Amino acid sequence: MDYKKVVIYARVSSREQEKEGFSIPAQLKLLREYARKNGFEIVQEYSDAETAKKAGRTNYNVMLDYLKANSDTKTVLVEKTDRLYRNFKDYVTLEDYDLEVHLVKEGSIISKNSKSHDKFIHGIKVLMAKNYIDNLSEEISKGLHEGLEQGYWPFQPPYGYKRGEKKSLYIDPLRVSFVRKAFELFATGRYSLRKLSEKLFEDGYYYQSERPKITQCVLESMLKNVIYTGQMRCNGIIYQGKHPAIVGFDLFNKAQEAFKKVGKSKVRKNFHFLYPGLAKCEVCGYAMCGEVQKNNVYYRCSHHDRTCTNTSYISEKQMTSALRRHLTRIALNDKLYELVKTSLTESLRDEQHYHKTEVKRLNKEIEECTDILKKMYLAS
Repeated sequence: MDYKKVVIYARVSSREQEKEGFSIPAQLKLLREYARKNGFEIVQEYSDAETAKKAGRTNYNVMLDYLKANSDTKTVLVEKTDRLYRNFKDYVTLEDYDLEVHLVKEGSIISKNSKSHDKFIHGIKVLMAKNYIDNLSEEISKGLHEGLEQGYWPFQPPYGYKRGEKKSLYIDPLRVSFVRKAFELFATGRYSLRKLSEKLFEDGYYYQSERPKITQCVLESMLKNVIYTGQMRCNGIIYQGKHPAIVGFDLFNKAQEAFKKVGKSKVRKNFHFLYPGLAKCEVCGYAMCGEVQKNNVYYRCSHHDRTCTNTSYISEKQMTSALRRHLTRIALNDKLYELVKTSLTESLRDEQHYHKTEVKRLNKEIEECTDILKKMYLAS
């Protein structure tokens, strides 16, 4: 007897939940039981402990690669809608794969042959899932804003600081001398960022043990960061922090004046980067910064996460080519446009038919109730 081949997918929204065994084992147990009852053969199991707001997750992408390479497997089992996707790109991608998705807890099956009404309801659920995570993002933003108002830095501690109790920052004794020396030398106005980086290295001020010489991009960011004065800047707003200052305002202001004397950063001078803040490191997820090497623009990890091991570079031309390929893949071509148009038309027709049927049924019930009331009135 041939069994339908399926893959199952489970997800929780954070690595902490995954470590605590929050729900992945429970999801897998539910999906395995569902597969057993329906006579399905599970060929692969996938799980992620990452947010579904951003398109593409580690094992989710592996699952898509498997489905693409194995045309005999066209069925995915998942607990419910928000476990599979909370963004539109993944929704469209799965549509392109022509899959049959079983939403076990919701008791529904979505496929290319599903009724337009079912697809419409499913689309509404995707919108609701996205709305949920957008609201969650707003609540997180409120929490971050409150932390800043109270004087606490809620993000990754900057170089020269460590995280203490109750989210407070304290000075890192092993790195504070590097920060102070960088400000003192640059405030003299005699050093460009490149020369300052070399000077610090030559004088024995090492940025990190695995990367002793600081890059110009990171150095510029450090020298312009007001957090070293005891204040905090977030989204253009200055907050007063409760952490100790590493440099005084006078020294910080002199460093800012030095930028005007030596000109803009040599890293960025006369160049316009196409993807500032857009490209993210595939290892740590932080932004990649641009650099110019032999009149060509390259991007690399900014290493805000000091544990990141990514040291590779990618040219701006390669990044542009990759972006074009992705945009082409998700673009709304004529065929997809007609499919969406047809689906919406059918959905509207089904909704109108449903409403007419319901109105007819309710009117009939009203007439029956009216007749009963008349008979009761006459009988009394």
